[in-house]
Amino acid sequence: MIFCVVLGLVTLCFLFADDTSLLITCFNKLDSNININESRHNVISWFNSNLLTLNFDKTHYVEFRTKNFYQVETIVRYEHKDISNSTETKLLGLIIGETLSWNQHIEQIATKLCSACYSLRNVKYIVPQSTLRTIYYACIHSILSYGIIFGGRSSNVNKLFILQKKTVRIITNSRVRESYREALKNM
Repeated sequence: MIFCVVLGLVTLCFLFADDTSLLITCFNKLDSNININESRHNVISWFNSNLLTLNFDKTHYVEFRTKNFYQVETIVRYEHKDISNSTETKLLGLIIGETLSWNQHIEQIATKLCSACYSLRNVKYIVPQSTLRTIYYACIHSILSYGIIFGGRSSNVNKLFILQKKTVRIITNSRVRESYREALKNM
């Protein structure tokens, strides 16, 4: 990790496998374009000196902001090409939106859980309950647990809780009116 502070600008550079992420904090909105492009230039220089290349077709930036904050006109360029602005990005499997609401990430998890729930319902009569439990922990619990520290307090997370209840009830043959806690203890 590279950490540098340049007069009113904090830049964190995260390198993981073949992904590079810059987290730039600007304290002065007027100089933000200059500071962002200067940081971009420094990273590209570092890449070139270490015989690495940056794929500009996959490069984009996200301006994190509050819901009521107006959009700042930020222009990031490299060799007379504009780098596109995005409303969300994927970082280590987590989808991070520009307002940090986690709604996009929760929607993606909900889609995966719906598929897993459907699969469980179809194999329920073919395999024993111990195998269903193994499938739950491998395919559902792992998806729910990853990144929960970030998006677990979101207002939209109730949808995931309902899907988790469905899967537990499928595995334990519980009815809708029966206690979910008891069904979870039986797993």
